[in-house]
Amino acid sequence: MSVERVDAVVIGAGVVGLAVARALALQGREVLVLEAAEAIGTETSSRHSEVIHAGIYYPPGSLKARFCVEGKAMLYRYLDEHGVPYKRIGKLIVAAKEDQIAALKQIQERGATAGVTDLEFRSHNEVVAMEPELRCVTALWSPSTGVLDSHSYMLALQGDAEERGAMIAFHAPVERGRVDDDGIELQVGGDYPMTLKAATVVNSAGLHAQSLARRLARFPVEKIPPHHYCKGNYYTLSGVKAPFSHLIYPAPEQAGLGIHLTLDLGGQARFGPDVEWIEAINYDVDPRRADSFYDAVRTYWPGLPDGALQPGYAGIRPKIQAPGEPAADYMVQGPADHGVPGLVNLYGIESPGVTSSLAIAEHVAAQLA
Repeated sequence: MSVERVDAVVIGAGVVGLAVARALALQGREVLVLEAAEAIGTETSSRHSEVIHAGIYYPPGSLKARFCVEGKAMLYRYLDEHGVPYKRIGKLIVAAKEDQIAALKQIQERGATAGVTDLEFRSHNEVVAMEPELRCVTALWSPSTGVLDSHSYMLALQGDAEERGAMIAFHAPVERGRVDDDGIELQVGGDYPMTLKAATVVNSAGLHAQSLARRLARFPVEKIPPHHYCKGNYYTLSGVKAPFSHLIYPAPEQAGLGIHLTLDLGGQARFGPDVEWIEAINYDVDPRRADSFYDAVRTYWPGLPDGALQPGYAGIRPKIQAPGEPAADYMVQGPADHGVPGLVNLYGIESPGVTSSLAIAEHVAAQLA
């Protein structure tokens, strides 16, 4: 099989891979996106809450904090310019008990350090005026939080990239590769197997990023971080309309932000995600997990009727840390980190990945410029 030379390859057509492909194409690079599935964004990028995050939960100085705050501003501009549907509906982070107020104050301080200065405490009476059925002692109001049509956003990124010459190959799994002196060789399977030699490769394979790196011969395996699958289940509301017009989040918990209530652009409510550590990729939602959802949601919405929660869908967070360990930051691993020219590996790109996508892409493109 002959070897075809290409300039830049992005592996993975999720939201971050598409944003990276667009950023490289804007630099004038010749870009080929390889996607194992039949369409864009079939895994993590389409299995989340579609929230535009403010950037308030992440440690000061972390990539998550930086990319979320920068990316939020970039994203709102991009959505406006491209006519992608979204609503800046705001979010209430709820202290259901007095002992949760300290956690909300920490969030406010952390947000301010990251550049999010619009967070305001709302009294019980102010919150009830906004959301009459919400039970809380107080709440933190985040006006810059929103929701978007994530598929329309990915289509816009795809269109931008293709307009500037990028191409996407679907059903094109990267089976293995090799680091050579003159580039990175990739063996691509699927319907039309091929061998590519690329000057630049961006590993944006999401849940599969670590396994892909392990299949690159001559790549230093000690540079590959561990990977863990953290499943988040979502339940939808059936038979009743949620009496809320804003996103409702409880005080955050370990490995996640608690069972929160989000609204789609049509005003339909969904609840989740929870935290379920799993060994293998599996998107089934166990109806029995609903019991814990009722308990969690009723701490802030006691009026949730029995039998109203139905299994919705699940997403999987590509975690670097193991259960019980502190939350890990994004890992954007470039040539300075692993010694391979032209290669960037993206590990642990979980929430707020959609919000951060344009900022991550800009950072990757700058590393490769």
